[in-house]
Amino acid sequence: MLIEIRRCFIGNNSEYGSPRIWRELKAIDIACCENRVARLMSLEGLVAVHRKKFMATTNSKHNLPVWPNILNRNFNVSTPDRAYVSDITYLWTKEGWLYLAIVLDLYSRGVVGLAMDRTIAGELTRRALIQAILRRNPGKGLICHSDRGSQYAANDYKAILAEHGFIGSMSRKGDCWDNAVAESFFHTFKVECVRGRIFATREEAKRIIFPWVEARYNRTRRHSTLGYLSPLEYERQYKLSVKNVH
Repeated sequence: MLIEIRRCFIGNNSEYGSPRIWRELKAIDIACCENRVARLMSLEGLVAVHRKKFMATTNSKHNLPVWPNILNRNFNVSTPDRAYVSDITYLWTKEGWLYLAIVLDLYSRGVVGLAMDRTIAGELTRRALIQAILRRNPGKGLICHSDRGSQYAANDYKAILAEHGFIGSMSRKGDCWDNAVAESFFHTFKVECVRGRIFATREEAKRIIFPWVEARYNRTRRHSTLGYLSPLEYERQYKLSVKNVH
């Protein structure tokens, strides 16, 4: 039992606490209870990496029109591609800052759009959104929520939403909880992917970040909100349920 616990812990980059380790063991048919897993991990000093707060990047001091908060913290949606949330963060490299813009599907919490660049200009958020559109082809009526940053309030960004029949939504001023799902993703990203490292170059950072998002976070990382399934598996089960209904 302890050997398997260590294997799961190390195999998941020391990111999993006892709830996720327990589910990993169940997935390979090892009978145990979560309390026992927690006790053994405590005795062995196996402690998941601790999540720390990070500094967000929001410039809401602009005169651009903003959307009302249509999403209104309704983070649990019943189908994919019904509501997306977006946000920006950054990390330091020895070449300077690298900025990241992401788009998450609220249904599965999966990353459907990702863009990285040396500047935080509006092109960054537009690229992430366009990638999500090309990847998922969402229908009209999709809610696209973000903070009040100037990149999201810009006319070029709004034009993309209007072209596709999407509905804009923005957090209330100074209320980070209105975009809590995106904030939570970046907490996970900073701790489990970046881990306090200073990358030598922006390209080195991109080579680490992209596979972590696509191969680790989207495909294998167990998400507590999804019943400890990965975003990919959660959507796969949804598609199976729809297929069985028809």
